Amino acid sequence: MRPLFHRLFAAGACAAAVLSLLTACTDPLRVSPADRRAIADTLSALVINAYDFAKPEPAARLLSLYPDSGRIISAVAGRVTTTRDTLAGEIAGFWQRVGRRMQNPRFVLGSTYVDVITRDAAVVTLVYSIPHTTPQGTPHTVSGAWTMLWRRESGRWRIVQEHLSDTPESTAPGLASEAPSATPPSSHQH
Repeated sequence: MRPLFHRLFAAGACAAAVLSLLTACTDPLRVSPADRRAIADTLSALVINAYDFAKPEPAARLLSLYPDSGRIISAVAGRVTTTRDTLAGEIAGFWQRVGRRMQNPRFVLGSTYVDVITRDAAVVTLVYSIPHTTPQGTPHTVSGAWTMLWRRESGRWRIVQEHLSDTPESTAPGLASEAPSATPPSSHQH
């Protein structure tokens, strides 16, 4: 029979190991490789679904990527918005000025980089393009790079901060040149 000290030490070591395992499972900073892949796949799917132009109400689907309330920071075309209402106006304005004029638009997801910070926070940077035809029948592409800070709240992933960097018009001439001159340039292009 082992001395009492050895039995207590073994029981303590076992308890410490179990506690360590439980802490690792609940620690929001520790994310397994499988969970990282699942989060990356989920966030990519949310973007692809929102940009499925074959579905109805595109502006509402684009806005669905963001929280229903609270602060949302969006930096686009040298401007920053901080409220959902302002962001909703920017997205609706873009869709009215540019989006609805795109014929047969198709969202193409390019290189995508996902950094999972915790189980409930991730940063995604991606390259995208939206090839389409103008109302005049000319092929055209809206494109750029987009970085998003996603946060999961109540089981839903939403973008809480973003920065879009559009491809310069010199390499991707836009519909803005076809719009009436009184129309301001789009400030929220996705």
